[in-house]
Amino acid sequence: MSDPAFLSLAQAAQAVRSGDIAPHALLHACRARIEHWQPRINSFISQEEHSGNPAGALAGVPLAHKDMFYRAGCVSNCGSKILRGFVARETSTALTRLDEAGAIQIGTLNMAEFAYGPTGHNEHWGDCRNPWNTEYIAGGSSSGSAASVAARLVFGALGSDTGGSVRLPAAACGVSGLKTTWGRVSRHGAMPLSASLDTVGPLARSAEDCALLLGAIAGLDPLDPLSAREPIEDYGAAIARRARGLAVAISTAWIERDAEPEIAAAVLAAASVLRASGARLIEVEPPDFDTLSAHCLVVMQAEASAQHAKWMRERPADYGSAVRARLEAGYAIPATVYLEALRLRAAWLERFCSTTLAAADLYILPTIGVRVPTLAQTGPMGGTDMPRLLAQVTRLTRWVNYLGVPALAIPCGFDSRGLPISMQLVGRPFAEATLLAAGHAFQSETDWHQRAPT
Repeated sequence: MSDPAFLSLAQAAQAVRSGDIAPHALLHACRARIEHWQPRINSFISQEEHSGNPAGALAGVPLAHKDMFYRAGCVSNCGSKILRGFVARETSTALTRLDEAGAIQIGTLNMAEFAYGPTGHNEHWGDCRNPWNTEYIAGGSSSGSAASVAARLVFGALGSDTGGSVRLPAAACGVSGLKTTWGRVSRHGAMPLSASLDTVGPLARSAEDCALLLGAIAGLDPLDPLSAREPIEDYGAAIARRARGLAVAISTAWIERDAEPEIAAAVLAAASVLRASGARLIEVEPPDFDTLSAHCLVVMQAEASAQHAKWMRERPADYGSAVRARLEAGYAIPATVYLEALRLRAAWLERFCSTTLAAADLYILPTIGVRVPTLAQTGPMGGTDMPRLLAQVTRLTRWVNYLGVPALAIPCGFDSRGLPISMQLVGRPFAEATLLAAGHAFQSETDWHQRAPT
């Protein structure tokens, strides 16, 4: 067999079940790649091993997770100096469910400090780098999760998404990332940032792999009072629906006007693939991304700053400069503005479902409308243009968090510099199965998700 690290998660799980490969062979392949890649991309924080149920559906498959999912007796640093060496007293529900499914956790992964940054910079643990070109950002805040999956160091990883933190790194690194519906996956035992926006979701090589991971972690959790009672689907079976009969909303003129040319061309070509697979394309006016993103930013900054109030009073110098600045900005938001943003949320969601998705099952657009920037452009020395560039990077993801709906980011091409391009499929609340089916249909006709950095 060729290097088993290049199997998909679905293939690896099936190979273990059939006896065609032993779990230790998968572990050895991943460990060998980690040894080679870690000095280059800095995606791992720790290497450890926690075995799961040997009879589970994911038995023997090596995973690693963002360093903010607590495991009792183990360290979770949350990408920070303040929690460096913090030993958790409980295990997150998401990790417990992956253990029950049989997956093996082989490490914890680099992330933006306290999950509060879109690029992968980290002043305390070192920047995570893009495996396609280490001069470029890996995206954030789940930077190590995306970089590790892209470099074939693990078969999948958990991330969190509050303003794009699963989808942005998935886009930058050329992997698949699912932002789940708010409440779909328990957040118990995961570091909080913004209670009204935080979601937990998988990053993997394909929509099929994301479906398997979601099936393991989704569902009501009595330990998380905000987890949803909505029944879960058989996401693995759902992808067999393919795209035939799906109605896909798209704003072609807006994409051509607002996205950079290479991005626009790749996303429109991807939409054509879905149409050729049996989907109907429906032209619609785009949502008001900027207004929705502004509401999201108000909620995120206010809640994150409240979450960190004690440490900001007692240990402000122990924050990285960028995170400290974001937290300070949150204290300037009036309570009336924050509460108004929360009050308007239901109306904006109803408008999205009744207008953008009035005759459609999902909406397609770029994940990032500009080409992936460099670490230097977006870091502390990025200059006066840095804030504008960061706003462009996050413009098309935050609105989804504000509405609380699911979104799937999947690769759909490469730009002229050899860096990935990603499209985003957005659906109604709890429509993860529809998004995964559409993503799988696209990936059944293309090979962008199978390409790996060398």
